[in-house]
Amino acid sequence: MVELLQMDGKFYLEALVNGDSKTISKIYQKNFLGVKKFVLQNKGNIEDAQDVFQKALLQIAVRHKKEGIIIKSSFDAYVFTVCKNLWRRELNSYKKRVTNSEGIEQISEYTANAYALVEQKRHELFLEKLNEISDNCKKILTMFFAKTSYAEIVETTEYTSEAVVRQRVFKCKKKLTDLVKGDQRYNSLREL
Repeated sequence: MVELLQMDGKFYLEALVNGDSKTISKIYQKNFLGVKKFVLQNKGNIEDAQDVFQKALLQIAVRHKKEGIIIKSSFDAYVFTVCKNLWRRELNSYKKRVTNSEGIEQISEYTANAYALVEQKRHELFLEKLNEISDNCKKILTMFFAKTSYAEIVETTEYTSEAVVRQRVFKCKKKLTDLVKGDQRYNSLREL
């Protein structure tokens, strides 16, 4: 399954790098509506969604050409995550802009894109390390990160109480944190 996802991802990545307009059009058809919905639900408009989507595709193409990305999830999920991270970064930059009587100080687009790329790499490192922990830990943490209540986790697993689930979440988070911090890429991706 992972090999099929990687082949699918490689096909789309190459299409982006080579400017294959027919395939890029398919990428838009498959992915833009989800991105638009996310942006509209998070204080944006259609133009914002179009800008974010375009920036994401450009960022993915440039990064693949420069570094050779290997996508281990579906290409569609990867594109959505990049768009989501770019939009969140954009929302955060609105908060950081300083207004004075002479105008608005804006973060350069280059800097914003660099931050978004670092954020994407952090997300990829996190997912990679999440896949390295035990299936049990992965299941528990996935539910925990999805804001599933401890009571619901008890109901859907073999654990007997919320206290046991809390302890298991704590141990699994520690294991995941240790794996992330133990990776050589961690220091270069720490908060800027």
